[in-house]
Amino acid sequence: MKTVNLNDVIQGNSAPPACDTSLGVKVLEASEGYAKGVWTIEDRLLNGNGVVMGGFVAAAADILMAYAITPLLTEEQTFASINLQTTFHRPTFTGEVDVAARVEKFGRTVSYVTAELKQNGKIVASVVSSIMIMQK
Repeated sequence: MKTVNLNDVIQGNSAPPACDTSLGVKVLEASEGYAKGVWTIEDRLLNGNGVVMGGFVAAAADILMAYAITPLLTEEQTFASINLQTTFHRPTFTGEVDVAARVEKFGRTVSYVTAELKQNGKIVASVVSSIMIMQK
């Protein structure tokens, strides 16, 4: 299993993980506690109703949340999402979605991160995540 250091991706020294590229998520900016990016949605992510499958929406948010929290970690720390709550406000379609994530509370063992996804200037989903902070 190949691991990717997200700090290296943020600094432009490494290619993003396969999950980012497979889903079509590109990080535009990431700094301590904040990240924003764009998600380019193709037809292959649509469900039978012609809208994006909800799990993909949550996954796009989870990716940007990882980039928001990574710069806050030491070299000896790693993280894992332990809860991901997604509220859908309207359907998401093919095209571009702006994703912004912010660390709301950075704790010693658990942190809280939020994300907002917008398509054509309208909120399509908001996401809240609890993230466990662990020693490597």
